[in-house]
Amino acid sequence: MFTDLPKYVFLTGKGGVGKTSLACATAVSLADAGKKVLLVSTDPASNVGQVFGIEIGNHITLIARVPGLSALEIDPEGAAAEYRERIVGPMRGVLPEKALKGIEEQLSGACTTEIAAFDEFTALLTDDAVTTAYDHIIFDTAPTGHTIRMLKLPGAWSGFLETGGDASCLGPLAGLEQSRARYAAAVDSLSDGARTRLILVTRPRASSLTEAARTSRELADIGIGNQHLAINGLMPDKDLGDDLAAALIMRDTAAIDGMDSHLAALPQTRFALRPENLVGLAALRRMTAPVALDRVAPRTADGDLPPLSALVDGIEAAGKGLVMTMGKGGVGKTTIAAAVAVELAARGHEVLLTTTDPAAHLTETLAGDVPHLSVSRIDPEAETAAYRDHILATKGASLDAQGRAMLEEDLRSPCTEEIAVFQAFSRVIREAGRKFVVMDTAPTGHTLLLLDATGSYHRDVLRHAGKAASHMTTPMMRLQDADKTKVLIVTLAETTPVLEASRLQDDLRRAGIEPYGWVVNASLAATGTTHPILAARAASEAPEIASVRNSLAARYAVVPMQAEDPVGAARLRALVRPEPVLV
Repeated sequence: MFTDLPKYVFLTGKGGVGKTSLACATAVSLADAGKKVLLVSTDPASNVGQVFGIEIGNHITLIARVPGLSALEIDPEGAAAEYRERIVGPMRGVLPEKALKGIEEQLSGACTTEIAAFDEFTALLTDDAVTTAYDHIIFDTAPTGHTIRMLKLPGAWSGFLETGGDASCLGPLAGLEQSRARYAAAVDSLSDGARTRLILVTRPRASSLTEAARTSRELADIGIGNQHLAINGLMPDKDLGDDLAAALIMRDTAAIDGMDSHLAALPQTRFALRPENLVGLAALRRMTAPVALDRVAPRTADGDLPPLSALVDGIEAAGKGLVMTMGKGGVGKTTIAAAVAVELAARGHEVLLTTTDPAAHLTETLAGDVPHLSVSRIDPEAETAAYRDHILATKGASLDAQGRAMLEEDLRSPCTEEIAVFQAFSRVIREAGRKFVVMDTAPTGHTLLLLDATGSYHRDVLRHAGKAASHMTTPMMRLQDADKTKVLIVTLAETTPVLEASRLQDDLRRAGIEPYGWVVNASLAATGTTHPILAARAASEAPEIASVRNSLAARYAVVPMQAEDPVGAARLRALVRPEPVLV
């Protein structure tokens, strides 16, 4: 695995690159070497517990089968509940019930949820009881966009508090001096190369390497300079006469040869593509073992895998509406959203393709203009700037100099971004009333936080509307209306993505949103590959696809693994109507 690791190790990267597998394997390797290790997931959609086959949750838990190893999954909702109780609990019996409810309502937003999770994160960097108990603390982080925001927050909040800012979501008795000192200490730890290393995990693909290069620069700009590159899932050198394997080997080689020079200069570790899902302790300990190419896994072709075109036919029937692709990071939500949008546009419909994912790159995926198709992006920085300008021009217009200064200070709070992004999200939802809007969403955890904000707004509107509520339509009502919104859950035919997609479906149903269908993307089972490693992975897909077909999805489609990156309108449309294959 990795060598000479410091106290704090962060593994980050684009969704689906194998951050959790590498983080778990690294933690096990260190613990097997006699170190005391704490493995921490900061991903709101963590699956560390599934990898080890135990429940972990929001408290430090011993991994009994690995002496020396403990784990923690920072659960934003659980952290928020504990955070609220720490603030409200001491006031029970002191303040009137009405006042307590007012404070609880103030602390019930999505912003407080993020702050609570962030508070736990900084404690792991600064709490002596934690930092002295372990030789290493390994952080398995959320996909890139979310993680960049988290790692920037100590500096953002420190700067905000240094200017004398007050923040309602921190709580009235939170102790700003204590917070200021802790956030400053967290910034020191993150920027100290002797204590912190950032491991950029990537697949040997152009898009993944490009994102790793961008992340490297952004985090270097905030002082995280001790970086290492981990290229995960490399194809073996020999294609053994298999066309798909030959194409994938060429794709890997071209991507690595063409990577950014700054990224190429970082220290590197490379990991081979494994023929198995990395779930369970035995598989983790095999992570660096040689891969045998002489074992051919038996497989048969499933000739009845429905194409994506069937789902598009059903979506088109409504003539307009919102289509949202959701799922775990790295499953291909952006690609599927672009493919659906391009196909609808090709059929003559006006389509807006947009994204809420800070790390998504729709224009690169389309690689050119498409008739009837327009593209937009909910950019947190741009939306926040526009929101601040609007508030200052409206609410700030009648204020005196002191009042305007206080308003400007309030708008510098990192909470402002949450409000601005939600408002932009709501505007896009309204556009779906007159044409097709295809929305590529951020990875699961981030999207659920956005839906929480939508639900909070919905409840707040109804609470204050009284009798007028029956005449109102909130963004949440549009999402819950199956005639107006169709959610496509995108997954890979692997254990963890399918399990996470199933949990996402449960969360959506609890919010009153029924998914329209599932898309199993990048399936090797839908190809004719006979290469030993690819065939073994194809065979392992069968039970996952059966689970989707038989118990999880009302309707589903399977998109085959492509020999070339699905970039450009022609290749995207080929995903919708793939050529039949033989094994």
